[in-house]
Amino acid sequence: MKPLVTFACLVACVLTSQAADSGRKTLTARASELDPRAQSHPEIDFVFEKDGKPQDIQNASVNTSVKMQGKLVIWLMGHSDALFERLNGYGLHAIQVHYANKWFGKLKPTDRMARGNVRLEAAIGRDVSDQINIPQPDSMMERSYKFVKWLAKEHPAGKWKQFLTADGKSLQWEKVIISGSSHGSTTAARFAKEVKVDRVVMLCGPRDQDQDWQGIPSATPANRYFGFSHVLDGGWSGDHYCRSWELLGMHQFGPIVNVDDNQPPYANSRRLISAADVGGNADKAHSAVTPGKNSPKSADGTLAYEPVWKYLYTHPVELTGEPGAIDPNCQKDHPLGK
Repeated sequence: MKPLVTFACLVACVLTSQAADSGRKTLTARASELDPRAQSHPEIDFVFEKDGKPQDIQNASVNTSVKMQGKLVIWLMGHSDALFERLNGYGLHAIQVHYANKWFGKLKPTDRMARGNVRLEAAIGRDVSDQINIPQPDSMMERSYKFVKWLAKEHPAGKWKQFLTADGKSLQWEKVIISGSSHGSTTAARFAKEVKVDRVVMLCGPRDQDQDWQGIPSATPANRYFGFSHVLDGGWSGDHYCRSWELLGMHQFGPIVNVDDNQPPYANSRRLISAADVGGNADKAHSAVTPGKNSPKSADGTLAYEPVWKYLYTHPVELTGEPGAIDPNCQKDHPLGK
């Protein structure tokens, strides 16, 4: 069925796509229409419209025909309906928000905490970085709260209200799975250092190899961080991922496990890799770990990483592997700006 455009809400346009035999529903709304305080930040190419097209569309989906797990995935990257469809199938709610993150690649870190501070300010809207000014209404936290608050009113059947605090003034972050790919996974990890969440799922990340924030105390326990990357990804071949994973403490909960040769629960590890055929292309390797055209297929035509994604987002956090040793072959010293 093609999406139906409705106008049940005066401040946003809702796109609904619902098959007759499914309870899955998708919704969209513009961040600038959900909060009049929202601003553009043209200095980092963060705008509401570009070339006549809206840039601040946010996406949400849930499948009410599946037993809900009472957890909300907040995805910090461009919308991936292929991923969201799987998340909904696991009984998870999912949203993708438009927040001021276009600073990536535009700002050079001034010290070994600077990029982490920029990520944190973009995520929480508090003035922690002297390189950028992101007010609260343009942060990931506030945009997520406003979106869920709207979803609770617009789609009560989706039970979005369960993610709001009793007074309705914030999200219940301990019910949130913060996740992303590439720079989104890196910001997810930085945010979880500051705010306790249910878990962190990092696809092809995190990076920030010349930064040290990965080793600071964490509000989110280390056993709640999960990572997955392809070995041909430049972040892996450059020792960026192995370094971040160890600084985050993920090695305490199992060895690095190659999913190509193993089945869930992957020794209950938090560190998963793949060497599946991607034609030797590092760019394809980078995106392969997210559902899409570059993700390897099994002999039966299904995506080979189906059990991996389910594991990452649903494996009980209390089930952990045996502690592993620090990898002496993983380069830890990445000079600033290199």
